[in-house]
Order: sequence, then structure tokens, then C-alpha cells
Amino acid sequence: MITKGDKNKARLKRHLRVRKKIQGTTARPRLNIFRSEKHIYAQIIDDVNGVTVASASTQDKELKEVSNGGNVEAARKVGELVANRAKEKGVSQVVFDRGGYLYHGRVQALAEAAREAGLEF
Repeated sequence: MITKGDKNKARLKRHLRVRKKIQGTTARPRLNIFRSEKHIYAQIIDDVNGVTVASASTQDKELKEVSNGGNVEAARKVGELVANRAKEKGVSQVVFDRGGYLYHGRVQALAEAAREAGLEF
């Protein structure tokens, strides 16, 4: 039987394998996603300087109307919010880091909403 801990270990291995190849720069920072059961988080990170340029999650004040942070609709709203915050900081192009998750469901919804809001990746 596969437990939740085993799944997360496998995800972390995938994430580290991808992170060897993907790096956010000042010109193209990295859009990173973390998904928990109840919430979803997105950060735009400049790995060269080691700073987070913009971030958004289902726990932000702007998204308090979201009753369930663990669904696709909440992920769409987080994608829009992180894209708008990035554009305010002058970031229009990013490198997408799915965090070892499958590009499906909430991860896909967040990415597509960020693209529609103006981020290029």
C-alpha cells in the first residue's frame, strides 16, 4: 500500500530532478507551485538573487471569499492573482516549475489562469 509519505517522497525526488535543469533568473524568474490538500501556493522566484518577486495563495486576504482552497476554481484565482502581482513588479516572462506534480487539475488550472492574465511561459 502506498502511503501519503511515500507519495510526497516521490514528488520531492521528481521536484529535485527538475530543479537541476530549471533556474529562475532576473529576466525570467521561476513560477513555483506547492499544493496541499486544503490550499495551493504560487511563488515567482529569482534564484540568482535568492528573492521571491511575487507570491499568492488561497490564504491571501484578497481570496478570502474562496470557501474551499483545494479545488480547481481556487487554483484559477491564485493563478490570476500571482500573474497580476508579477506584472505590477515588471515581470512578464517566467519559467514554469510544477513542483513535481502532474500537469493536471489544480496545477493546470493555475498555469492556464496565469497565462490568460498575461504571464508568458
